[in-house]
Amino acid sequence: MSSVGSVLVLTHPFDPTADKVVGELNRRGVSVFRCDAADFPEKLSASAELLGAHWSGQLWTLRRRLELDDVTGIYYRRPTTFEFHPDLSGDERRWAAIQARLGFGGLLASLDRWLNHPHHIGYAEYKPVQLQRAAACDFRVPRTIITNDPQVAQKFVTNVGQAVCKPFGGAGVSDDSGFHHVFTTKVTASQCGEPNISRTMHIFQEWVPKKYEVRLTVVDCRFFAARIDAASDAAHVDWRSDYHSISYSVIETPCSVRSGVTVLLKSLGLRFAALDFIVDPDDQWWFRVQP
Repeated sequence: MSSVGSVLVLTHPFDPTADKVVGELNRRGVSVFRCDAADFPEKLSASAELLGAHWSGQLWTLRRRLELDDVTGIYYRRPTTFEFHPDLSGDERRWAAIQARLGFGGLLASLDRWLNHPHHIGYAEYKPVQLQRAAACDFRVPRTIITNDPQVAQKFVTNVGQAVCKPFGGAGVSDDSGFHHVFTTKVTASQCGEPNISRTMHIFQEWVPKKYEVRLTVVDCRFFAARIDAASDAAHVDWRSDYHSISYSVIETPCSVRSGVTVLLKSLGLRFAALDFIVDPDDQWWFRVQP
């Protein structure tokens, strides 16, 4: 086993964030094995044997080899899905995908030192889970409902006065005119009463007046807070909708927020997180569900 160890980076080939991480690890003299789940099984092979209470084996490509015993960290970013030989039929591909997910994916899932473990990431991506855990950690959370009932949605928006609707996940949708991003949107009671509300689940939240927003990045209890100021109406509702009109500045994280986030991440099994907050005109921090 090497004294320094190796870091396994799981992401797609065109990931500028992972590029920076890999560059810094190389600068520090750390061995890096970068691959994508799509590389398996055509470009990436794996073999392991259960020895005692751990799996010992290798991952390898035509150029590089990784000893699983040497892995000291696994950086999970945005790997894409498995790609199989074109000669496989549709049924064979579906069968192979199940075996790859439970076999190759299961082997990696059994390893330690994830940042973060994909199972924990998947659980934490559920917005109802985020909101419930944030409320349990005593964060301010806007009044919220999830529903596909137009009457329930309409009544909620009428009661709170101003409200927003936001997606549970996914970047957007495609139609005949192209791809459209879906951002947080202000909604009226009449809009919420439309029949198409019933066709899937929606999340509606009370509008919280904003002084500014905060993106808080946390890595192993180290806090990095960036204040986000919006200069357009669109960015004031969702800063992701108009990147050109926002500005950033470094700010301190209040002790109460640090304490709450520490408990929150521990409850979700996360070592790394990027959290969003709304800061109202009274300088109170409100938890905002993640995109």
